Amino acid sequence: MRFKPQTAPFNRRPNKIQFVMLQVILGLIPGIMAMIWYFGWGLLIQVGIAVFSALFFEAMVLKIRKRPIKQTLGDLSATVTAVLFAISITPLLPWWMNMIGIFFAIVIVKQLFGGLGHNPFNPAMAAYVLLLVSWPVEMTSWLAPHMLASTNLSFQESWQWIFFGQLPDQITWDALTMATPLDEMRTQLKNAMMISEIKTSPLWGDFGAKGWEWIGNWFLLGGLFLLWRRVIHWRIPVSAILGLLITAGIFWLVDPQKHPFPAFHLFSGGFILGAFFIATDPVTASTTPKGQLIFGAAIGIITYLIRTFGGYPDAIAFAVLLMNMAAPTIDYFTKPKVFGDEN
Repeated sequence: MRFKPQTAPFNRRPNKIQFVMLQVILGLIPGIMAMIWYFGWGLLIQVGIAVFSALFFEAMVLKIRKRPIKQTLGDLSATVTAVLFAISITPLLPWWMNMIGIFFAIVIVKQLFGGLGHNPFNPAMAAYVLLLVSWPVEMTSWLAPHMLASTNLSFQESWQWIFFGQLPDQITWDALTMATPLDEMRTQLKNAMMISEIKTSPLWGDFGAKGWEWIGNWFLLGGLFLLWRRVIHWRIPVSAILGLLITAGIFWLVDPQKHPFPAFHLFSGGFILGAFFIATDPVTASTTPKGQLIFGAAIGIITYLIRTFGGYPDAIAFAVLLMNMAAPTIDYFTKPKVFGDEN
Protein backbone atom coordinates (compact mmCIF):
# COMPACT_ATOMS: atom_id res chain seq x y z
CA MET A 1 0.00 0.00 0.00
CA ARG A 2 1.44 3.31 -1.05
CA PHE A 3 0.76 6.61 0.66
CA LYS A 4 0.47 9.78 -1.32
CA PRO A 5 3.13 12.24 -0.09
CA GLN A 6 1.82 15.48 1.34
CA THR A 7 3.43 18.75 2.17
CA ALA A 8 2.90 20.76 5.32
CA PRO A 9 0.66 22.19 6.56
CA PHE A 10 -1.51 19.08 6.55
CA ASN A 11 -4.70 20.76 7.74
CA ARG A 12 -5.97 23.72 5.79
CA ARG A 13 -6.47 26.75 8.01
CA PRO A 14 -7.56 30.27 7.07
CA ASN A 15 -4.92 32.85 6.33
CA LYS A 16 -3.75 34.05 9.74
CA ILE A 17 -3.16 37.64 8.59
CA GLN A 18 -6.61 37.73 7.02
CA PHE A 19 -8.19 36.38 10.21
CA VAL A 20 -6.42 38.99 12.35
CA MET A 21 -7.33 41.84 10.02
CA LEU A 22 -10.95 40.70 9.92
CA GLN A 23 -11.13 40.85 13.70
CA VAL A 24 -9.61 44.35 13.66
CA ILE A 25 -12.36 45.43 11.26
CA LEU A 26 -14.99 43.88 13.54
CA GLY A 27 -13.48 45.75 16.49
CA LEU A 28 -13.75 49.03 14.60
CA ILE A 29 -17.44 48.65 13.72
CA PRO A 30 -18.93 49.97 17.03
CA GLY A 31 -16.83 53.15 16.86
CA ILE A 32 -17.58 53.64 13.16
CA MET A 33 -21.31 53.29 13.77
CA ALA A 34 -21.06 55.87 16.56
CA MET A 35 -19.17 58.28 14.29
CA ILE A 36 -21.81 57.92 11.57
CA TRP A 37 -24.53 58.57 14.17
CA TYR A 38 -22.88 61.75 15.44
CA PHE A 39 -21.23 63.10 12.27
CA GLY A 40 -23.40 61.86 9.43
CA TRP A 41 -23.13 59.80 6.26
CA GLY A 42 -19.98 61.52 5.03
CA LEU A 43 -17.87 59.16 7.10
CA LEU A 44 -19.36 56.11 5.39
CA ILE A 45 -18.65 57.66 2.00
CA GLN A 46 -15.04 58.35 3.01
CA VAL A 47 -14.62 54.71 4.07
CA GLY A 48 -15.93 53.55 0.69
CA ILE A 49 -13.59 55.87 -1.23
CA ALA A 50 -10.60 54.84 0.88
CA VAL A 51 -11.20 51.08 0.61
CA PHE A 52 -11.76 51.22 -3.16
CA SER A 53 -8.65 53.39 -3.65
CA ALA A 54 -6.49 51.18 -1.41
CA LEU A 55 -7.43 47.98 -3.27
CA PHE A 56 -6.97 49.66 -6.65
CA PHE A 57 -3.56 51.17 -5.87
CA GLU A 58 -2.27 48.02 -4.22
CA ALA A 59 -3.40 45.89 -7.18
CA MET A 60 -1.62 48.21 -9.60
CA VAL A 61 1.62 48.13 -7.63
CA LEU A 62 1.47 44.35 -7.24
CA LYS A 63 0.95 43.98 -10.97
CA ILE A 64 3.99 46.15 -11.67
CA ARG A 65 6.02 44.16 -9.12
CA LYS A 66 4.70 40.89 -10.59
CA ARG A 67 3.43 39.74 -7.22
CA PRO A 68 0.25 37.73 -6.55
CA ILE A 69 -2.66 40.18 -6.48
CA LYS A 70 -5.56 38.10 -5.22
CA GLN A 71 -3.65 36.63 -2.29
CA THR A 72 -2.25 39.99 -1.16
CA LEU A 73 -5.52 41.86 -1.44
CA GLY A 74 -7.21 38.98 0.37
CA ASP A 75 -5.13 39.44 3.51
CA LEU A 76 -7.24 42.60 4.20
CA SER A 77 -4.23 44.65 5.33
CA ALA A 78 -4.93 47.33 2.71
CA THR A 79 -8.58 47.40 3.75
CA VAL A 80 -7.67 47.94 7.41
CA THR A 81 -5.27 50.74 6.46
CA ALA A 82 -8.01 52.38 4.39
CA VAL A 83 -10.62 52.16 7.15
CA LEU A 84 -8.25 53.56 9.80
CA PHE A 85 -7.33 56.43 7.51
CA ALA A 86 -10.93 57.17 6.55
CA ILE A 87 -12.17 57.45 10.14
CA SER A 88 -9.27 59.76 10.99
CA ILE A 89 -10.03 62.39 8.34
CA THR A 90 -12.94 64.82 8.38
CA PRO A 91 -16.27 63.37 7.11
CA LEU A 92 -16.64 65.89 4.27
CA LEU A 93 -13.07 65.93 2.98
CA PRO A 94 -13.01 66.20 -0.85
CA TRP A 95 -12.68 62.80 -2.52
CA TRP A 96 -9.40 63.60 -4.26
CA MET A 97 -7.67 64.38 -0.96
CA ASN A 98 -8.80 61.02 0.37
CA MET A 99 -7.32 59.30 -2.70
CA ILE A 100 -4.04 61.21 -2.40
CA GLY A 101 -3.74 60.07 1.21
CA ILE A 102 -4.45 56.45 0.30
CA PHE A 103 -1.98 56.56 -2.59
CA PHE A 104 0.71 57.78 -0.20
CA ALA A 105 -0.20 55.15 2.41
CA ILE A 106 -0.32 52.15 0.09
CA VAL A 107 2.19 52.95 -2.66
CA ILE A 108 4.82 55.04 -0.86
CA VAL A 109 4.72 53.96 2.79
CA LYS A 110 3.77 50.31 2.33
CA GLN A 111 4.69 48.91 -1.09
CA LEU A 112 7.76 51.06 -1.77
CA PHE A 113 9.38 49.49 1.30
CA GLY A 114 8.48 45.96 0.24
CA GLY A 115 4.89 45.47 1.32
CA LEU A 116 3.30 44.23 4.52
CA GLY A 117 5.88 43.44 7.18
CA HIS A 118 8.52 45.78 5.79
CA ASN A 119 7.00 49.25 6.21
CA PRO A 120 8.74 51.23 8.99
CA PHE A 121 5.80 53.60 9.57
CA ASN A 122 2.11 53.09 10.11
CA PRO A 123 0.67 53.80 6.62
CA ALA A 124 -2.64 55.28 7.81
CA MET A 125 -0.98 57.74 10.19
CA ALA A 126 1.69 58.70 7.66
CA ALA A 127 -1.04 59.53 5.15
CA TYR A 128 -3.02 61.46 7.76
CA VAL A 129 0.01 63.60 8.64
CA LEU A 130 0.75 64.24 4.95
CA LEU A 131 -2.73 65.65 4.42
CA LEU A 132 -2.75 67.54 7.72
CA VAL A 133 0.49 69.33 6.87
CA SER A 134 -0.53 69.97 3.25
CA TRP A 135 -4.18 71.01 3.80
CA PRO A 136 -4.54 71.98 7.47
CA VAL A 137 -7.79 73.93 7.07
CA GLU A 138 -9.63 71.15 5.22
CA MET A 139 -8.29 68.49 7.61
CA THR A 140 -9.41 70.34 10.73
CA SER A 141 -12.88 71.43 9.57
CA TRP A 142 -14.92 68.89 11.49
CA LEU A 143 -18.68 68.70 11.48
CA ALA A 144 -20.62 69.51 14.62
CA PRO A 145 -22.20 66.46 16.32
CA HIS A 146 -25.83 66.08 15.31
CA MET A 147 -27.17 67.29 18.68
CA LEU A 148 -25.22 70.56 18.35
CA ALA A 149 -25.53 71.12 14.60
CA SER A 150 -28.02 73.61 13.21
CA THR A 151 -28.54 71.30 10.23
CA ASN A 152 -27.56 67.77 9.23
CA LEU A 153 -26.77 66.56 5.73
CA SER A 154 -28.44 63.57 4.12
CA PHE A 155 -26.47 60.87 2.34
CA GLN A 156 -27.12 62.51 -1.02
CA GLU A 157 -26.14 65.98 0.23
CA SER A 158 -22.93 64.57 1.74
CA TRP A 159 -22.17 62.85 -1.58
CA GLN A 160 -22.75 66.08 -3.48
CA TRP A 161 -20.28 67.99 -1.32
CA ILE A 162 -17.56 65.33 -1.22
CA PHE A 163 -17.54 64.74 -5.00
CA PHE A 164 -18.76 68.05 -6.43
CA GLY A 165 -18.29 70.66 -3.67
CA GLN A 166 -21.98 71.55 -3.74
CA LEU A 167 -24.20 72.27 -0.74
CA PRO A 168 -27.95 72.96 -0.71
CA ASP A 169 -28.72 76.65 -1.19
CA GLN A 170 -30.00 77.15 2.34
CA ILE A 171 -26.92 75.58 3.99
CA THR A 172 -23.53 77.29 4.41
CA TRP A 173 -20.21 75.65 5.21
CA ASP A 174 -19.83 77.68 8.41
CA ALA A 175 -23.18 76.37 9.64
CA LEU A 176 -21.96 72.78 9.31
CA THR A 177 -18.50 72.92 10.84
CA MET A 178 -17.09 73.72 14.25
CA ALA A 179 -13.77 73.43 16.05
CA THR A 180 -12.86 70.05 17.49
CA PRO A 181 -12.95 69.78 21.30
CA LEU A 182 -9.17 69.79 21.55
CA ASP A 183 -8.87 72.79 19.25
CA GLU A 184 -11.62 74.66 21.10
CA MET A 185 -10.02 74.03 24.49
CA ARG A 186 -6.62 75.08 23.18
CA THR A 187 -7.96 78.28 21.61
CA GLN A 188 -9.92 79.36 24.68
CA LEU A 189 -6.97 78.73 26.99
CA LYS A 190 -4.83 80.92 24.74
CA ASN A 191 -7.48 83.60 25.14
CA ALA A 192 -6.80 83.55 28.90
CA MET A 193 -10.06 81.81 29.80
CA MET A 194 -10.17 79.39 32.74
CA ILE A 195 -11.28 75.78 32.52
CA SER A 196 -14.36 76.48 34.66
CA GLU A 197 -15.43 79.19 32.20
CA ILE A 198 -14.74 77.09 29.11
CA LYS A 199 -16.75 74.12 30.41
CA THR A 200 -19.93 76.21 30.66
CA SER A 201 -20.33 75.87 26.89
CA PRO A 202 -22.99 73.36 25.68
CA LEU A 203 -20.20 71.72 23.68
CA TRP A 204 -18.91 69.83 26.73
CA GLY A 205 -20.11 66.61 28.31
CA ASP A 206 -18.94 64.91 31.49
CA PHE A 207 -15.25 64.64 30.56
CA GLY A 208 -14.80 65.56 26.92
CA ALA A 209 -17.08 66.98 24.27
CA LYS A 210 -20.56 65.72 23.52
CA GLY A 211 -20.51 62.97 20.95
CA TRP A 212 -16.77 62.47 21.15
CA GLU A 213 -17.09 60.84 24.59
CA TRP A 214 -19.36 58.10 23.29
CA ILE A 215 -17.25 57.58 20.20
CA GLY A 216 -14.27 57.00 22.49
CA ASN A 217 -16.30 54.56 24.57
CA TRP A 218 -17.32 52.52 21.54
CA PHE A 219 -13.75 52.36 20.24
CA LEU A 220 -12.74 51.29 23.75
CA LEU A 221 -15.28 48.45 23.51
CA GLY A 222 -13.74 47.43 20.20
CA GLY A 223 -10.26 47.55 21.74
CA LEU A 224 -11.38 45.31 24.59
CA PHE A 225 -12.72 42.90 21.97
CA LEU A 226 -9.26 42.73 20.38
CA LEU A 227 -7.71 42.08 23.80
CA TRP A 228 -10.25 39.34 24.49
CA ARG A 229 -9.51 37.73 21.13
CA ARG A 230 -5.77 38.11 21.80
CA VAL A 231 -5.29 39.99 18.56
CA ILE A 232 -3.30 42.61 20.48
CA HIS A 233 -1.46 42.57 23.80
CA TRP A 234 -2.39 44.79 26.72
CA ARG A 235 1.07 46.36 27.15
CA ILE A 236 0.93 49.04 24.44
CA PRO A 237 -2.64 50.35 24.91
CA VAL A 238 -2.51 50.25 28.72
CA SER A 239 0.91 51.92 28.94
CA ALA A 240 -0.16 54.53 26.36
CA ILE A 241 -3.29 55.39 28.32
CA LEU A 242 -1.37 55.54 31.59
CA GLY A 243 1.34 57.66 29.99
CA LEU A 244 -1.27 60.16 28.84
CA LEU A 245 -3.30 60.17 32.06
CA ILE A 246 -0.31 60.42 34.42
CA THR A 247 1.29 63.24 32.42
CA ALA A 248 -2.01 65.12 32.14
CA GLY A 249 -2.70 64.46 35.81
CA ILE A 250 0.56 66.06 36.92
CA PHE A 251 -0.18 69.25 35.01
CA TRP A 252 -3.81 69.23 36.20
CA LEU A 253 -2.72 69.00 39.83
CA VAL A 254 -0.35 71.93 39.33
CA ASP A 255 -3.06 74.20 37.89
CA PRO A 256 -6.56 72.74 37.25
CA GLN A 257 -7.73 76.04 35.74
CA LYS A 258 -5.15 75.95 32.95
CA HIS A 259 -4.93 72.22 32.33
CA PRO A 260 -8.10 70.12 31.84
CA PHE A 261 -8.89 67.01 33.83
CA PRO A 262 -6.89 64.02 32.46
CA ALA A 263 -9.99 62.19 31.21
CA PHE A 264 -10.61 65.11 28.84
CA HIS A 265 -7.57 64.08 26.80
CA LEU A 266 -8.76 60.49 26.70
CA PHE A 267 -12.29 61.21 25.47
CA SER A 268 -11.90 64.29 23.27
CA GLY A 269 -9.97 63.05 20.28
CA GLY A 270 -8.66 59.95 18.59
CA PHE A 271 -6.43 58.71 21.39
CA ILE A 272 -8.39 55.56 22.28
CA LEU A 273 -8.58 54.65 18.61
CA GLY A 274 -4.85 55.23 18.32
CA ALA A 275 -3.93 53.33 21.48
CA PHE A 276 -5.82 50.13 20.60
CA PHE A 277 -5.92 50.03 16.80
CA ILE A 278 -2.93 52.02 15.52
CA ALA A 279 -0.11 51.94 18.08
CA THR A 280 -0.51 48.15 18.34
CA ASP A 281 0.38 47.59 14.68
CA PRO A 282 2.75 44.59 14.99
CA VAL A 283 4.86 45.69 12.01
CA THR A 284 5.74 49.20 13.23
CA ALA A 285 5.50 48.84 17.02
CA SER A 286 8.04 47.55 19.49
CA THR A 287 8.03 43.76 19.87
CA THR A 288 9.79 43.04 23.19
CA PRO A 289 7.76 43.00 26.44
CA LYS A 290 9.70 45.86 28.07
CA GLY A 291 9.93 47.67 24.77
CA GLN A 292 6.16 47.65 24.32
CA LEU A 293 5.69 49.29 27.73
CA ILE A 294 8.22 52.00 26.83
CA PHE A 295 6.75 52.38 23.34
CA GLY A 296 3.20 52.83 24.60
CA ALA A 297 4.07 55.13 27.50
CA ALA A 298 6.11 57.37 25.21
CA ILE A 299 3.16 57.68 22.81
CA GLY A 300 0.94 58.84 25.68
CA ILE A 301 3.48 61.36 26.95
CA ILE A 302 4.32 62.74 23.51
CA THR A 303 0.64 63.06 22.64
CA TYR A 304 0.01 65.21 25.70
CA LEU A 305 3.08 67.38 25.16
CA ILE A 306 2.22 68.10 21.52
CA ARG A 307 -1.42 68.78 22.37
CA THR A 308 -0.43 71.19 25.13
CA PHE A 309 2.70 72.87 23.81
CA GLY A 310 2.88 71.96 20.12
CA GLY A 311 1.08 73.19 17.05
CA TYR A 312 -1.38 70.33 16.45
CA PRO A 313 -4.27 69.66 18.85
CA ASP A 314 -4.80 65.93 18.20
CA ALA A 315 -1.25 64.64 18.21
CA ILE A 316 -1.69 60.87 18.28
CA ALA A 317 -0.55 60.48 14.65
CA PHE A 318 2.68 62.39 15.26
CA ALA A 319 3.34 60.47 18.48
CA VAL A 320 2.88 57.11 16.73
CA LEU A 321 5.16 58.04 13.81
CA LEU A 322 7.88 59.33 16.14
CA MET A 323 7.79 56.11 18.12
CA ASN A 324 7.75 54.04 14.92
CA MET A 325 11.19 55.52 14.24
CA ALA A 326 12.33 54.67 17.76
CA ALA A 327 10.91 51.12 17.85
CA PRO A 328 14.01 49.33 16.44
CA THR A 329 16.27 51.07 18.95
CA ILE A 330 13.92 50.28 21.82
CA ASP A 331 13.83 46.61 20.79
CA TYR A 332 17.62 46.51 20.56
CA PHE A 333 18.12 47.70 24.11
CA THR A 334 15.23 45.75 25.65
CA LYS A 335 15.61 42.36 23.98
CA PRO A 336 15.45 39.53 26.53
CA LYS A 337 18.53 37.46 27.28
CA VAL A 338 18.99 34.25 25.36
CA PHE A 339 18.53 31.17 27.55
CA GLY A 340 21.92 30.02 28.79
CA ASP A 341 23.65 33.31 27.95
CA GLU A 342 25.53 34.50 31.05
CA ASN A 343 26.49 37.89 29.57
